[in-house]
Amino acid sequence: MDWQNEFPQAPELCYLNHAAVAPWPQRTHDAVVHFAKENVSWGASHYDQWLGTERLLRTQLKQLINAPEDSDIGLVKNTSEGLSMIAYGLDWQNGDNLVITNQEFPSNKIVWESLQGKGVEVRYADISGADPEQAIIQLTDKNTRLVSISSVQYGSGLKLQLNVIGNHCRDNNILYCVDAIQSIGAQKFDAQACHADFVVADGHKWMLGPEGLALFYSRKEVRDQLKVLEYGWHMVEHAGNFDRKDWSVAKSAQRFECGSPNLLAVHALSASLSLLLEIGMNNVEKMLDERTAHLLSKLADMPDITLLSAQAPERRAGIVTFQHKQIPTAKLYAQLKSNKVICAPRGGGIRFSPHFYTPFSALDKALSLVS
Repeated sequence: MDWQNEFPQAPELCYLNHAAVAPWPQRTHDAVVHFAKENVSWGASHYDQWLGTERLLRTQLKQLINAPEDSDIGLVKNTSEGLSMIAYGLDWQNGDNLVITNQEFPSNKIVWESLQGKGVEVRYADISGADPEQAIIQLTDKNTRLVSISSVQYGSGLKLQLNVIGNHCRDNNILYCVDAIQSIGAQKFDAQACHADFVVADGHKWMLGPEGLALFYSRKEVRDQLKVLEYGWHMVEHAGNFDRKDWSVAKSAQRFECGSPNLLAVHALSASLSLLLEIGMNNVEKMLDERTAHLLSKLADMPDITLLSAQAPERRAGIVTFQHKQIPTAKLYAQLKSNKVICAPRGGGIRFSPHFYTPFSALDKALSLVS
């Protein structure tokens, strides 16, 4: 398919910040405009059709992460909300511990540290060594209730072998939560193959969607271990039947959605995912890896550059982080930004994060400004 016309960005722009907030595809713009015009002209006359798009989005997300059923997909506001639902939904006991890594984004750190007042020990695995998976596994014991890790670290771009950790957790009856915000939409992701109990990911990065809507996957077999924390008309088994006097919590992941859905964001994210699924995640991953490899190769040849990201194919995703030996990071970042290179200071250096569609000419422009 011809996807080049999906990204009509300003010609002078070099957008290398998909690990933060991604630009929308053209079809996502069109879907939002259509939704707005329909709302202006007809109000909620087509609400049933809007709910059809919501059902489609659950199916798209199920396909994207290989979840067993659409009913395993919840739609929440953001990654932090999903992680908080897990942290405060579990019945922690004094003496329980949980394991995270020492490179986590604050969303997958603060929420767990907030449990320390409840007698929960937070353990930090140092994943800077040659075997980060083993570093995580070694910190678990008979009192470990949960392991929560990012599939790809936001600063260094380190990609973890999720199935290795997942196998250990499943064998030892440890709950396994994956913050997949830096994976889904960039690379193939398989919730079943990696034995994840929970997967949380905002849609505004590699999924090319809007802020304010996130995937919250919960495995059916462990879903009842989470207490429901918010109640409303939408999280019941017979949502929409307003004349019914009795109610029960929904069996599906919809139990975590207490009220009205964000249908504007639903239409936007569904449109963005339709592009990724049409291209195919095998192709998206391949094209993104070609761009990541290009950046890594060129940067490795520059004498004044120190790479902070792993170069091995099995350890990289779409993030390339580096330092300049002569130019302070803050100054280099300001130079890049003034030249319309959109990136981020992260992980102690400059972070580039292209996507599958990023022109190689844009990569070369950015490289020329750091050489």
